[in-house]
Amino acid sequence: MLRTHLTFLRAINVGGHTVKMDVLRSLFEELGYAHVSTFIASGNVIFESEAPPSDLEAQIEAHLEQELGYEVATFIRSPAELAATVRYAAGIPGYDPEADSLHVAFLKQVPADSAWSKLLEKQTSMDTFYLKGREYYWHCRGKSATRSFPMQCWSACSNSPLPCGISPRYKNSRLNILLK
Repeated sequence: MLRTHLTFLRAINVGGHTVKMDVLRSLFEELGYAHVSTFIASGNVIFESEAPPSDLEAQIEAHLEQELGYEVATFIRSPAELAATVRYAAGIPGYDPEADSLHVAFLKQVPADSAWSKLLEKQTSMDTFYLKGREYYWHCRGKSATRSFPMQCWSACSNSPLPCGISPRYKNSRLNILLK
């Protein structure tokens, strides 16, 4: 039975790399996936396959590295899992969508308590972190685009202490992917 998979690729179009979305769709189609589509040029790919997500992530990472010549961390979620991130985000204490930014970072696995504790040490009165399963939420009081903390925050997470890198997404991109 075909299942829909939502794929978030980390840093596919940064650091001097540029992959056109038609090329990215073709790379996914080469793997035999059905109904492949992309959503904005930031590494969001939707497709259908019978294989379990854990097998797909490794297969996609290997294929992209072979074809593109660089590593592309891959994070797959089901539509239900992505919808759960939207529901969870709506309950973040003190979050005001008109005044604040809220981001989610997809993780490969649930981080160890010690790793999560190290990240919590970076919280400030303006930046609060939450963990729910394999998703890490960053509530930024005020708009994150006007501050330098976002890159420091994501850098702290994509290296140690959290495992296997992250793929951050803004609230609106997650909502729009679900509507696609």
